[in-house]
Amino acid sequence: MGYQFEELEIGMESSFSKVITEHDIAGFAEISGDTNPLHLDEAFAANTRFKTRIAHGMLTASLISAVIGTALPGDTSIYVSQSLNFKAPVRIGDMVTAIAVITALDPERRIATLSTVCRTAERNVIEGEARIMVPAPA
Repeated sequence: MGYQFEELEIGMESSFSKVITEHDIAGFAEISGDTNPLHLDEAFAANTRFKTRIAHGMLTASLISAVIGTALPGDTSIYVSQSLNFKAPVRIGDMVTAIAVITALDPERRIATLSTVCRTAERNVIEGEARIMVPAPA
């Protein structure tokens, strides 16, 4: 369940981890319409700087939404904005951990600002910042 705004504190942190699979990439391509062969065609991808297929950047970024929508702030939250800086590719089989940390709170607007990162064992693959509205209870 979600936190009420008044329960949030700067420094609170939550994470969500997932291994990226072939099925995830195919499903994301179908849902999003992004059929770039870099994600779907091994022969095409072999001739790129990545040398193999990579996951869609937005598929990886969607793991941040899982943290925010299910844990911090949780099911009461409404996305206001999200910045994303893509740092490195994610490959099939990579374990990705999305981490969100509250860095600022605006009680007047009921907005929480969170530092957001997606990382593999080796490095940060996405860095950004989210602004989340936490409405008052109904």
